[in-house]
Amino acid sequence: MTAKVRRVAWQDLPMLDEKLDALAQMMAEHMVRPFPPGFRGLDIEGRDMVMLDSDAYAYAACVHEDLLSEQAHARLTRLTSAFGEVLPAIDDEYAAKYYTHLHNMVVLSAEIESQRKKSSPPGVQQTR
Repeated sequence: MTAKVRRVAWQDLPMLDEKLDALAQMMAEHMVRPFPPGFRGLDIEGRDMVMLDSDAYAYAACVHEDLLSEQAHARLTRLTSAFGEVLPAIDDEYAAKYYTHLHNMVVLSAEIESQRKKSSPPGVQQTR
């Protein structure tokens, strides 16, 4: 087994730690929110709303634990844009808040990954 190294500049640690704490808080808040009634089996703009929820949480969890691969990073970017298509089409107030929270969680996850990539020297593998 080979160890893969991730280096983060010491100057970036406080901001990264704060973002990771915020992501953990958002994930905990999401887990206690009930899934929007009527959204199971619903597709909006060609997106299955249960899968959108599941994917968003899974990517956030991977980012939080620093387990996101390069391929998953690209899918995280696509997931962020999927919310841009879906959110305007949600007409239920609770569901709009629920999915906006998920969108914000995905955006924060992407910011954390971007910060990690910028902090790592060239040639250093980005995953554990």
